[in-house]
Amino acid sequence: MQLEERYGLFIGGEWVEPRSGEYQPTVSPATEEPLAEVAYGGAEDVDVAVGAAREAFSNGWSSLPSSERAKYIFRIARVLQERSREFAVLESLDGGKPIRESRDVDVPLAAAHFFYYAGWADKLEYAFPNRRPQPVGVAAQIIPWNFPLLMLAWKVAPALATGNTVVLKPAETTPLTALLFCDVLRQAGLPPGVVNIVTGDGRAGAELVKHPDVDKVAFTGSTEVGKAIQRAIAGTNKKLTLELGGKAANVIFDDAALDQAVEGIVNGIYFNQGHVCCAGSRLLVQESIYEPVIAKLKRRMGTLRVGDPLDKNTDVGAINSKEQLDRIQELVAAGEAEGAEIYQPPCRLPEKGWFFAPTVFTNVAQSYRIAQEEIFGPVLSVLTFRTPEEAVEKANNTAYGLSAGIWTEKGSRILYMASRLRAGVVWGNTFNRFDPTSPFGGFKESGFGREGGLQGLEPYLDFEGKPESLGG
Repeated sequence: MQLEERYGLFIGGEWVEPRSGEYQPTVSPATEEPLAEVAYGGAEDVDVAVGAAREAFSNGWSSLPSSERAKYIFRIARVLQERSREFAVLESLDGGKPIRESRDVDVPLAAAHFFYYAGWADKLEYAFPNRRPQPVGVAAQIIPWNFPLLMLAWKVAPALATGNTVVLKPAETTPLTALLFCDVLRQAGLPPGVVNIVTGDGRAGAELVKHPDVDKVAFTGSTEVGKAIQRAIAGTNKKLTLELGGKAANVIFDDAALDQAVEGIVNGIYFNQGHVCCAGSRLLVQESIYEPVIAKLKRRMGTLRVGDPLDKNTDVGAINSKEQLDRIQELVAAGEAEGAEIYQPPCRLPEKGWFFAPTVFTNVAQSYRIAQEEIFGPVLSVLTFRTPEEAVEKANNTAYGLSAGIWTEKGSRILYMASRLRAGVVWGNTFNRFDPTSPFGGFKESGFGREGGLQGLEPYLDFEGKPESLGG
């Protein structure tokens, strides 16, 4: 894998210098050393990128036969597969996540989304019968730093399949896989301007959101920024989907297979250092099995390896940024101050880089900040319950509603809980499993709209026929 010393902006199928003249380094969180300089686009750069996307939309892409669009998307998927190792290494280098996760989860799932939506591109008339689907136009897409390549695929693939063009802004701390993706577009022969990538910080994102020639905004990130985006586009005709924060409950009943459930707990909160919007950051354990579950969990935590993201034996990599590490430490300190009992396994952290040991809090009350606020780190809060009704009440007692997990041997109990949990995605006897055919999204302050599946096509379409919506 070869990194450039400096990256510009990808606009109209070409690399261009930022009109803002600003560059900033992107840093490896495991070493705190700069990897490359990346352009920070400004208002003028965003305007040029949106203009390029509009021209590509009007001059061919939207009117291209859908079967031809499908071929381009299929090629992108194949090139991602062929260059999977390169993308996996870069994702771990720039983001801090273990290479095992990048290699086995992020990159294969990203390719799978392009394959899936390549299949839908020429079947929109069948997906939405009697409704005459039409592309929206120019889509502004803003993605987070926790799954840079996967979030790119979640957004770009359905937009292209439905005939839209894209201006994408990756997170400022993890831009490198999006910039490498530009070379995938070149290999696939995608027409110039169909996908444009403008790197930068929140200023570039704000300019993109408020640009008058943008027809659709898709954002994944914090609830705070999501609210600001919704305020910014109020009164316009722009379509909007928001996938925001979460505080998911992982509910363990007394008849669950405990060893399997403990693996699900670990995967739910320590996967990707807890940098997961749908992380199972609240563990609800039935009182009768509280002690064995906690004992098994602590024993399992002692086997987790924290360290170099590029080591295939690493379980927990680096925290994405110093800012995020400070946020985690602040909330952990608040949990201790409020009276929760902290446990961290014996763990030697690397001397350089931003790392945090896997952490579990017991004796947690629902009013504690660690039980209500999204920590976005490897920190688990444990609460107990006696009845399924109490579990539902506690699980729903949060401002968020993105995901939940249920562990029990009774299928009827899974269905009972799933129908009452106010969460967009509910897993039964598993956690953090994703598939491109299945829609993903939340309720309440976790946002609205769905990505993935048939439902992921609808936000990128206008309809000339009946106005009914598939909903979430």
